[in-house]
Amino acid sequence: MADPVIVRSGDALILVGGGPIVAQLLTLATTVTPRIAAADGGAGEVLNAGLEPEAIIGDMDSLVPEARAAFADRLYHIPEQETTDFEKCLTRIEAPLVIGVGFLGGRMDHSLASLNVLARHRDRAVILLNEADVCCMVPEAGLRLSLPEGMRLSLLPLGAARLWTEGLRWNVDGADMAPDGFISISNEVAGEVRLRAEGPVLLAVPLEGFAPVVSAVQAAFRAG
Repeated sequence: MADPVIVRSGDALILVGGGPIVAQLLTLATTVTPRIAAADGGAGEVLNAGLEPEAIIGDMDSLVPEARAAFADRLYHIPEQETTDFEKCLTRIEAPLVIGVGFLGGRMDHSLASLNVLARHRDRAVILLNEADVCCMVPEAGLRLSLPEGMRLSLLPLGAARLWTEGLRWNVDGADMAPDGFISISNEVAGEVRLRAEGPVLLAVPLEGFAPVVSAVQAAFRAG
């Protein structure tokens, strides 16, 4: 049975996790949407930023007392331990785009777990930010990006995959990829970028590419 929806939004939604958050990331995310929710300990970051979350979702094992008191009327306790708080949230949020902050950086196991969730839910439009990068999965419909020439662009398989690219300094034409095989990091933008992948491939570009990635992901999922 599908998980019950806790937050429904016709617009993009920011989801804040409990990992390290640079203040500018929340500021950047709010240029797209004011709507916000938090995963467990991320509620403390939302409180510190003076923002009002629509829901706090998770097992509540890292929720600080101040946030518990401030947001007592919007706590959704999901006690099971089979999934991470990120996945608990993602499977209970209905939105055309989720922008995640606080899920990458800090502990390596937490970051890898977040990427695992992205790979298994690549049918969802999700963008993750950390202090250096904008990350998303290449959707089944592909991506068409207008990025500054020379910008760093990396493509990392999170499982067995095949990749096709255009508009990069070093293009790939149907190459087989795997976490223990071929990857493409520190490539460069040379023109209008087109990406297509079979299987889970992660795109990572610098934060300066945030707006173009948001536009491209939204367009891909509208078309798909």
